[in-house]
Amino acid sequence: MQIYLDYSANTPPRPEVIKTMQDVLTQQWGNPSSLHQWGQRAAIVLERARIQVARLINAPAESITFTSGGTEADNLAVMGVAQGYKKPQHIIISSVEHSAIAQPVAMLEQWGWQVTRLPVDSLGRVNPSDLKAALQANTVLVSVIYGQSEVGTLQPIDQLGQIAREQGVLFHTDAVQVAGRLSIDVQRLPVDLLSISSHKIYGPMGAGALYIRPGVELVPLISGGGQESRLRSGTQALPVIAGFGIAAELAAAQMLTETPRLIRLRDRMFDQLADTPYLIATGSRDYRLPHHVSFCLTSPTGGVTGKTIVRQFNQAGIGISAGSACHSGKLSPSPILLAMGYNEPAALAGIRLTLGRDTTEADVDWTVMVLKQIWERLMPQPELSKV
Repeated sequence: MQIYLDYSANTPPRPEVIKTMQDVLTQQWGNPSSLHQWGQRAAIVLERARIQVARLINAPAESITFTSGGTEADNLAVMGVAQGYKKPQHIIISSVEHSAIAQPVAMLEQWGWQVTRLPVDSLGRVNPSDLKAALQANTVLVSVIYGQSEVGTLQPIDQLGQIAREQGVLFHTDAVQVAGRLSIDVQRLPVDLLSISSHKIYGPMGAGALYIRPGVELVPLISGGGQESRLRSGTQALPVIAGFGIAAELAAAQMLTETPRLIRLRDRMFDQLADTPYLIATGSRDYRLPHHVSFCLTSPTGGVTGKTIVRQFNQAGIGISAGSACHSGKLSPSPILLAMGYNEPAALAGIRLTLGRDTTEADVDWTVMVLKQIWERLMPQPELSKV
């Protein structure tokens, strides 16, 4: 039995996405910047995809800049703001950001920028009052992840964004895990910049987008032919962008039914594992991504890591992740769990099971059974009393 439970790392492209990409590759393969009919047909494909992605977050089409993925969108948001200043300023992020934000900000810090990393509570949530206290006269950007990919916690983006807006500070959020799973309306949400990714919503790898609120100016990271309104030069990857557009359109159409289904499956797994010894749920249950289940192992004898459990599951035909997929190849404590107050052994022992459109109740029940069997093999069992 094969069960894939790593949908936060990657999702399989929908059949409609694959067909669209094939059509573009064989029939609409022109350069969108060319003025002849082949180029103009390609340009229509490009702008249709822009409209489809924009509708997913209720944005005007012209506010969408296509990128190669969520990482580039995050980098464009951070560095695009920073490079607009001749002297280092102040930037605020949370202590549980994805590395696509944390690393470029660390680079800015080496260049003399002031950086404040907001603390989180034991559930991974930022306190809005901490943001209010951290703002300075030279703060130019706040970036807080919308849905944390490793522990599933949703941040109070409405409150955080409003605090930044009241002080005239730009606000960015990485919504890669949220888009397509929860409704996003940038006309209502107080954000200036928002990152999304194609391969998290059953589109192809290699495409992402940054929403840029009209009037916000960024310095481009890539110079050249001036594509994407001069914000991201280079000929657009038309087939993957077209696939991204179809995936966004389908996600928006099915969210009302798919999101509640995922929540039911998520809660079913949490409830069935609630009494498992040494297994501690991480993140918030009340403010949580609908598809996300995560735990931390607290073995009294130590030595059991998240990677150990991933290997055990893989042998059973089940794909899960040890924390964030971007760190699953390294045996080092999770910075996210450390920020949430877990000690180093516990921060080495996080696991993440993320559900998707192909996940069934039977998959959840089977996975729970396998996990309990793994526990029996790896964890110390209570000694039987002697008669």
